[in-house]
Amino acid sequence: QVQFVESGGGLVQPGGSLRLSCVVSGIGFRAYSMGWYRQAPGKQREVVATITSGGSTNYADSVKGRFTISRDNAKNTMYLQINSLKPEDTAVYYCNRAGGLGYITPWGQGTQVTVSS
Repeated sequence: QVQFVESGGGLVQPGGSLRLSCVVSGIGFRAYSMGWYRQAPGKQREVVATITSGGSTNYADSVKGRFTISRDNAKNTMYLQINSLKPEDTAVYYCNRAGGLGYITPWGQGTQVTVSS
């Protein structure tokens, strides 16, 4: 069974940084495009960053220049470095497959990021 385990979230002040991690099991991690998604209260889940199996990255306009996605195929792990955090970045962050094959269910538990002074 596929499993996504996200970690690294927390409460930070505006302008702060966090590094999120996602350990993936149950799929051929290195073969797939992967992505970080987030869901804020009362809003739909949105994709914020993706990375292909070859390491090409793409970002939502709202996070460009502040978020950096990376992956370590040897560890079946994906990361999201988040800098210059803003209150509007407050959300539960999830990882999952990205690209044309779409996401896999069930989703992981996510990791909560709260940006507040």
